Amino acid sequence: MNTYRAATKPTFYFIGVTTAKSSIMRVFPAWAKYLGLGDVIIKGVDLKLHDEVENYREVINFIKNDANSPGALITTHKIDLLKACRDLLEELDYYAQLTGEISCISKHDGKLRGHAKDPISSGLSLEAFLPENHWQNSQAEALVLGAGGSSIALTTYMLDRKHGLNRPARILVTDRNRERLHEIEQIHKQLAASTIEYRLAAQPTDNDALVNHLPAASLVVNATGLGKDAPGSPLSGGAQFPQSGYAWEFNYRGDLVFLEQARAQEQTQQLHVEDGWLYFIHGWTRAIAEIFNVEIPTRGPHFERIAEIAAEVR
Repeated sequence: MNTYRAATKPTFYFIGVTTAKSSIMRVFPAWAKYLGLGDVIIKGVDLKLHDEVENYREVINFIKNDANSPGALITTHKIDLLKACRDLLEELDYYAQLTGEISCISKHDGKLRGHAKDPISSGLSLEAFLPENHWQNSQAEALVLGAGGSSIALTTYMLDRKHGLNRPARILVTDRNRERLHEIEQIHKQLAASTIEYRLAAQPTDNDALVNHLPAASLVVNATGLGKDAPGSPLSGGAQFPQSGYAWEFNYRGDLVFLEQARAQEQTQQLHVEDGWLYFIHGWTRAIAEIFNVEIPTRGPHFERIAEIAAEVR
């Protein structure tokens, strides 16, 4: 039975787990006014982690067939949703085909299209805080905790050959789930990646051991969802972040234990600590630009004003 009602005005959907808690519910109306999107609203759709196939198909079928529903942004369910709904999408962009996930759906010429924007969004966010040619100049490594959609996106970006020599000396990906590690490895094989390793980390202490052996200036990323979708951190209290390194918490809301762990070592380790706020802005603006066919720059005064608007109503 269809539980979704036809939209009475243009409606942009946010498919997640706890959408009402997201800042986007306050930010989007302000952005819509600034960008001149017209009388459009945002509506959250909450689905359970690894939900039933029929629930994913129901919401995508609804958006596909509803005239006032131009598209959606997807968090958390990016891989599961594409697996469940691949036949409902007429087009997939390059990154969606490569990574097996979608973070955005849009409509064009009557076709429902799936996009994986996260490799672009995560790359923009990473380059915003890393020094220019950081990898090439440092021999630093990257440790990505978690092998889900966010990890796939970031590692795909870092492995791109367009960076030449400016890539991590080694990338380590960990996860509690062996199958997830296998899936991300198959994606990386398509890129002929040779500087990446996969480690099963059943306990936080397994991740601690890897953090403790990273060279100086290395990057540690929490891409697990712990701290937002579920409480906690992929690290215990025994991890020492790399000297002059970088700690990146993909989340910007939740209990953010990983972020607290990193900030506790900010001074002693001369650590640069980053949360997920800029990633949030890039992720949403890339999707909005695609769905509403508007130009949104990724830097400069126009982008800075968009970021300011978000901060004002956060």
